[in-house]
Amino acid sequence: MRALKYINKYFVKYKWRLLIGIFITVLSKLLALKVPQIVGDSLNIVEDYQSGKITDLKAVEEELLQNALVLIGVAVLAGFFTFLMRQTIIVTSRLIEFDLKNEIYQQYQRLSLNFYKKNRTGDLMNRISEDVSKVRMYVGPAVMYSMNMIVLLVVGFTQMIRIDVKLTMYTLLPFPLLSIAIFTLSKIIHKRSSIVQEYLSKLTTFNQEFFSGISVVKSYGIENSIIKGFDEISDKSKEKNIHLQQANALFFPLMVFLIGISNIIVIYIGGQQYINNEIQIGTIIEFMLYVNILTWPVAVVGWVTSMIQQAEASQLRINEFLQHQPEIQNHSIAPITLQGKVDFKNVTFTYDDTNITALKNVTFSAEAGETIAILGKTGAGKSTIIELIARLYDTKEGSILMDGNSIETINLNDLRNQIGFVPQDPFLFSETISSNIKFGKEDAAKEEIIQAAKDAVVHENIIDFPNGYETILGERGVTLSGGQKQRVSIARAIIKNPKILIFDDCLSAVDTETEERILSNLKKVSKNKTTFIISHRVSSAKNADKIIVLEGGVIIQQGSHNQLINTSGYYKELHDQQLLEKEN
Repeated sequence: MRALKYINKYFVKYKWRLLIGIFITVLSKLLALKVPQIVGDSLNIVEDYQSGKITDLKAVEEELLQNALVLIGVAVLAGFFTFLMRQTIIVTSRLIEFDLKNEIYQQYQRLSLNFYKKNRTGDLMNRISEDVSKVRMYVGPAVMYSMNMIVLLVVGFTQMIRIDVKLTMYTLLPFPLLSIAIFTLSKIIHKRSSIVQEYLSKLTTFNQEFFSGISVVKSYGIENSIIKGFDEISDKSKEKNIHLQQANALFFPLMVFLIGISNIIVIYIGGQQYINNEIQIGTIIEFMLYVNILTWPVAVVGWVTSMIQQAEASQLRINEFLQHQPEIQNHSIAPITLQGKVDFKNVTFTYDDTNITALKNVTFSAEAGETIAILGKTGAGKSTIIELIARLYDTKEGSILMDGNSIETINLNDLRNQIGFVPQDPFLFSETISSNIKFGKEDAAKEEIIQAAKDAVVHENIIDFPNGYETILGERGVTLSGGQKQRVSIARAIIKNPKILIFDDCLSAVDTETEERILSNLKKVSKNKTTFIISHRVSSAKNADKIIVLEGGVIIQQGSHNQLINTSGYYKELHDQQLLEKEN
């Protein structure tokens, strides 16, 4: 249970709720254990009357009536306390589940981009849902039933010893076998639980990728292939679940079998003692009631053990991510207002997941308020530059300065809050168009939203929708076309009014005319802002103050549009080629 030690802090947080719940549990079980004693006493009274030890029938009837009323009262109180027990312990388990899910989610927010490249979405979702649910079973039902078990076993056996030591000792004979069985099965269940959770993550990941890529699946007509892949993973998951349940299924029959042996012993040994006049018939019945009351707590040992082992396996998976340190750390809490000057000095960067060196000894400067265009072929390192500016990664070779300070020494939250980023593949949420634009500025007024949409040349498209700005978008913005998604994403960055604007090839899905209108608007919007435009088109770069051309992670050209079109090289060739295409 080493992994489950992580949960102890929540037990401390809700200690009073748990202590009250445990106290109520003890009371409810103490009351429940009064039943065998009352039943045994009642039968002994009847036996004494039949044997002539008691001759007053009225006294016997009164005592039996009194015992019956006490039994009813005990049952009602025990039921009431059981209700309170569930209201305290089970509710506490839900509170801990809520806290743990929030802690995991906050950790997911802190983790770096590189982490998400190495881990699949389905697995992340499974750990915050299914794994946390398994842990909740440990902090709720497992704790509750464990307390039931402990109280019933301790008090029950104490009562049994009080009645007859010899009979109790014989009754305990099967319990060493029980201990060995629990120990062996627990190890098997722990191992199989871990495998089951891993396959559940694989299944969740497969489904998540299938739903996200449904348009590709249908356009290529590969539904049958996808179904076959799903069936293979599903069958393996089913097989692992069956293996786990086969181990779980051994617990209850084994418990019932051993308890049955205890009952036979009680009947046999107790019967001999009764024949020898050592005990009364009520004592045998009382003993059998105790043994059968103990059937549930002993049987539940297996269930609780299974829950704990599954929770241990799940918490171990959760701890892997909770204990994972974000690669990008915020080294400063001092607030800062950026001016927008950016300097790259001999920056070399290699992605550790692919071992590809995206930038090699890159050096350039962007003054505050300048517009920098970055061009190059696919894989040249353009996007890597802006990812480093937003500090989604840290470079190990060279340095990046922001207003003359190392980017790693600047308050990370302030840095990103003052950057407006339009990614190459825009992501829109399943909310209204208005909410998606307001994502850049939560308190934005309606007029600001409309103006941002106009600047991004998407306002006319939005008002054509039946619900206008209140149109609900499908998942990932599937309701909109590629160009519309890009322009809504641009509006989201504009409304933020940041000090640094980054456009990562965000005009690739719009026509040339719309591109010209957007660029014209961006020229006004980006005034006094440092702007980076990543593009494959000369038309997007020509008005920039400085143009950087990358090839294989190396800067091969740098200068203004007029300088570069008068110099032989990649930019001039690209300009001439695109000019020819436009004329044709």
